[in-house]
Amino acid sequence: MAMPLALDFFLHYAYWILFLWVMVEQLGVPIPSAPVMITAGTLTATHRLSLPLVLISIGAGSLVSDSVWYLMGKKYGGSVVKLLCRLSMERSSCVRKTENYFTKHGAGALVLAKFVPGLGSVAAPIAGQTGMKYRFFAIFDTAGILLWAMAFTLGGRFFGDVLKKHPDALGWVEHFAFLLFVLTLLGFFIWRFLRQRAFLREIRMARLEPDELKGMLDREQPVYIVDLRHPLDYLPDPRTLPGAVLLSPDTLVQQSAEIPRDRDVVLFCTCPSEATAAKMALTIRKLGVYRVRPLRGGFDEWKRLGYPLVEIPPQAVAQVG
Repeated sequence: MAMPLALDFFLHYAYWILFLWVMVEQLGVPIPSAPVMITAGTLTATHRLSLPLVLISIGAGSLVSDSVWYLMGKKYGGSVVKLLCRLSMERSSCVRKTENYFTKHGAGALVLAKFVPGLGSVAAPIAGQTGMKYRFFAIFDTAGILLWAMAFTLGGRFFGDVLKKHPDALGWVEHFAFLLFVLTLLGFFIWRFLRQRAFLREIRMARLEPDELKGMLDREQPVYIVDLRHPLDYLPDPRTLPGAVLLSPDTLVQQSAEIPRDRDVVLFCTCPSEATAAKMALTIRKLGVYRVRPLRGGFDEWKRLGYPLVEIPPQAVAQVG
């Protein structure tokens, strides 16, 4: 009885669930709304839900959250965009790309924003940041929301229409609707997790070889080197690479605006497979730092090869700790 009861609950409160779910997701909580919209669209095929009311519920929820971000972007500017980039699950979400896209396309960017990875979450605050009048924002944003909502709900409606031609299949889907929804939601999170893992592997494959970095230093090529090791790692050998900046991972994120964008950024640590360096490379890429690579082998490999090291001043260790 658990599945029919869950379906009955959804049908009874469907419009409120759609409104709140979409609003919360668009405010930045990583709970995908696509499965809910597809489910609602499928149920409109059986006339248990009204398609216009489904679209209104989704549109209202999204417009409320977008308006909140618009007002925050208008008041706080770029800091809000950076916050959303950190919250976003999309690795392509970053300040520079999205701001450039919005500057190029203007208000029209809002119409397709929710279909562009990364842009959907930051388009509203960027609109506020650029000083767009709210009435223009609301018109273009509403048009984009309706396109986005229709893409998923009509997809679900098509699926429901196909099932109507096979009554046995429709009854089975209705009976196990909640289970199918949970599996879809779980599949979404697994897909996101695997994609992030794949990107971390990509980052590790793009590692900078120690001899490449040594050559860059010998040629006096501008490079920003970050030592991500814990202060306890300095005790056995209080040295670091020439010119390296000592930063903890948290401090690196906090000072991301100070990282130069016009040169290679090299991260190193002492963890297996450069795990910390790879994860931090992923994090700061989301913040708009693209020329970042982990150093293969980290400090230990650099030291093993006999490449130059410099003493770490005690006050520098204290600042990291």
